[in-house]
Amino acid sequence: MARRVAVIGAGVSGLSSIKCCLDEDLEPTCFERSNDIGGLWKFTETSKDGMTRVYRSLVTNVCKEMSCYSDFPFQEDYPNFMHQGKFWDYLKEFAEHFDLLKYIRFRTTVCSITKHPDFSETGQWDVVTETEGKQERAVFDAVMVCTGHYLNPCLPLESFPGIHKFKGQILHSQEYKSPEGFQGKRVLVIGLGNTAGDVAVELSRTAAQVLLSTRTGAWVLQRSSAGGYPLTMVITRRWLNFTAQVLPSCVLNWIQERQLNKRLNHENYGLSITKGKKSKFIVNDELPTCILCGTVTMKTSLKEFTETSALFEDGTVEENIDIVIFATGYTFSFPFLEEPLKSLCTKKIFLYKQVFPSNLERTTLAIIGLISLKGSILAGTELQARWATRVFKGLCKIPPSQKLMAEATKKEQLIERGVMKDTSEDKLEFILYLDDLAACIGAKPSIPLLFLKDPRLAWEVFFGPCTPYQYRLVGPGKWDGARNAILTQWDRTLKPLKTRIVPNSTKPTSMSRYLKVWGAPIVLASLLLICKSLGFFFKSVQDNLQDRISPYLISIW
Repeated sequence: MARRVAVIGAGVSGLSSIKCCLDEDLEPTCFERSNDIGGLWKFTETSKDGMTRVYRSLVTNVCKEMSCYSDFPFQEDYPNFMHQGKFWDYLKEFAEHFDLLKYIRFRTTVCSITKHPDFSETGQWDVVTETEGKQERAVFDAVMVCTGHYLNPCLPLESFPGIHKFKGQILHSQEYKSPEGFQGKRVLVIGLGNTAGDVAVELSRTAAQVLLSTRTGAWVLQRSSAGGYPLTMVITRRWLNFTAQVLPSCVLNWIQERQLNKRLNHENYGLSITKGKKSKFIVNDELPTCILCGTVTMKTSLKEFTETSALFEDGTVEENIDIVIFATGYTFSFPFLEEPLKSLCTKKIFLYKQVFPSNLERTTLAIIGLISLKGSILAGTELQARWATRVFKGLCKIPPSQKLMAEATKKEQLIERGVMKDTSEDKLEFILYLDDLAACIGAKPSIPLLFLKDPRLAWEVFFGPCTPYQYRLVGPGKWDGARNAILTQWDRTLKPLKTRIVPNSTKPTSMSRYLKVWGAPIVLASLLLICKSLGFFFKSVQDNLQDRISPYLISIW
C-alpha cells in the first residue's frame, strides 16, 4: 500500500491533493517551483519566471458557492464573483486552516520522475528535484501531478503569413498584466476565449481602438441571471441535468440558441458561431456594450500581416496596428516524465476518467486537474484527488492496464479512420463527471434515499444548485457540516449584497420566494416524467413547455 506521495505543484489542485492525502493517512510532500501557493492565482507584476499567472483585473466567472472546496465554504461576506486577489486569500485560508503549508517545499523544481527498478512489484517512483542548484533524489510510493493546463503558451506564429514582417509589438496573453503601456495604441487581440474577451474590454478603456479577431465566434454569457442570481447557481442543478439527458440534443440546442439570442443577437454583434464550428461559451458582462459603443470592433479570421497592417478573411484591412496580443491558449506537457509515459499523458483519451494513465501496471501515478469542465475546475480536481488517494491505498479499484490500453487504442484508431468523433478535448458535463467520480468513491448522494430520510435536504439537492457540499453528505470523507452548508448556501449568496437595507421596503413572503425559485422546477420535472410515461413527451415539450424551460437550459460554457 502506498504511503509516501509526491505532489507536483501547490496550486488549486495541489492543495486539495495534499489535504486528500492527509485525509487518507498518507504522507504527502509537495514540490512547488515558485515561492508561494496558488499557482496561476498568485498575481505577479511580470511573467519572467515563465509561469502563467492571472492578470491584475481578473474576476472569477464561477460563483463562490460553486467553486469552493467541498468542506470549506467561502466566508459569507466574500463577493459571489471575486477579484483574483480575494480568491488567492481563500486559498491561503484553506491551506492554513488544514495546516498544509508544512508539507510544501517551495522554490523546488521537479527534474525527473522515473519508475523505480522494482516498479512492477512496488509501484514506486524515483523523483529527482532541485532546490537552489542542489539536486536531491527520493523514492515515493505514489505521485500526483498537479501542473494543470496552462503550462506553455501556444503562439502559432507560422499560421499567420507575414507575421515576421510586422514591425509592431507581439505578445501572448500570458504576458498581459494591466492596461499600462497601451494608452492611445491600436491593439489587435486574436482569439475569443474568456481571456481574450477580458483583455479586449479592459484595453478598450485606454487604447485608441481594440480589434477582436475570431475564427469561430462564441456565445457570450453574463455572470448574473434573471433576478440577479448567479447564473452558475441557477443552471447547474440536478433536475435540469435530468431534463437535458432525456431531451433530444436538437431540441436543447434550439432552446439554447433561442434564449441566448433573445438577450443578445449574436449575429448582429459579430459574435455568432461560424458554421461547422463547435459551440463555445465565454463569460463577459461588458463585451457586448463595448461593441455597441464602438470601443471594441469584431473582425473575422486573420489572413495576413504586413509591416503595419492586418488583412482579414473578409477582405477588410486595418491599418496602423501597434500591438498584437495572441490569446490563443496553452499547451500542456510533462517534461519530467519518461517516455512513453510522457507522450501518453498528453493524450486525454489514454487517461482513465481523465486521471490515470492507461499503460501503468501499477496505478500509483495520477494526473490531477487536466480537465475541462462546464463548471468549476476546483470542484472537479478535488474529487479527482479524493478518488486517486483511495486508489493508491487499494480501497478503490480500476480495470487492468491491458484492458484500458486496448480500449483506448481501439478508440484512437476509430477516430483516425473518421468513424468516431474525438471528444477528448470537449468540456465535460459538470454533474455527470462529478457524479461518476463520486460513485467510484462511494460519495454520490442517493436522491430517492434522501427524500425518504431528509425531504428538506433532498429538495435542495435535487432542485437546488449542485454545489460541492453534496459530495460530502455520505461515504468516505463525509463532512458533518455538509447538510447545513447546503441549506444555508443562498444565505451566503445574498449576504454580500445586503449592504444597503431600505427601511419599510416590501419583502416577499417566505412562501412566495420558495414558489418563485422552486415552483417552475417542480412543475416541469413532474410534467416531463408524466409525458415520458404517456408516450407523447417530445411533442408536449415542443408545444407546451418550450418558453417555460428555456431560461434554465443554457449551458454555461
